[in-house]
Amino acid sequence: MKKVIIFIAPPGAGKGTQANLLAEYFDLVHLETSKVIEKRIMNAKEDEYLEVDGEKFLFSEEKRKWESGEICSPPFVTQLVLEEIERVAKEEKGIVFSGSPRSIYEAQKEAPLLEKLYGRENVVVLKINLSSEESIFRNSHRRICSLMRHPILWLKETENLSLCPLDGSKLIKRESLDDPETIKVRLKEFQEKTAPVIDYLKEKGFRIEEINGEQTVEEVFQEIIKKLNF
Repeated sequence: MKKVIIFIAPPGAGKGTQANLLAEYFDLVHLETSKVIEKRIMNAKEDEYLEVDGEKFLFSEEKRKWESGEICSPPFVTQLVLEEIERVAKEEKGIVFSGSPRSIYEAQKEAPLLEKLYGRENVVVLKINLSSEESIFRNSHRRICSLMRHPILWLKETENLSLCPLDGSKLIKRESLDDPETIKVRLKEFQEKTAPVIDYLKEKGFRIEEINGEQTVEEVFQEIIKKLNF
């Protein structure tokens, strides 16, 4: 049976990087919620909205929240994610999530579907622990490439790079999302809205594994592989 891996971690913990590694290692689809949201809100037409359970969510308002560091409306995000889960399951592939569920609402909607499509025993939740100080430092120094959106880790070996080593495009900072003040908002949102998801999923019987995020990418990856033990 195909596996499902869910990352729950504060900003800058490396969940996207680790999800990419695990997707390749286990042949999973990386469902990166931020990219799903970004693609939809950036390509939305003026006054376009998504209707969920009779309520309309304007893409323009969700874009404002996304750029300010607030969590987008849970029904809006959840609907996008549920559509992706159904699509991937039909392709008979496993999933590694980075960025969802970010709220109890999302977890209440997504967990039953994942259990139905994959089986609870095939779902693992990875909680990456990272201090607020390290989160702010990593995010405020992070850059991505302008073409393929590759994240470039801040290291002594990469701090002077101006072009992406993978595709050659210009390296840029996500000015709105990675501003220190915005990161503080994102951390507050994580503590208040996302961290409680761990307890909810644990109560529902899902397997939870804790990972030390204040290590190198390689060390974090090896710890994850050891604890997954697929």
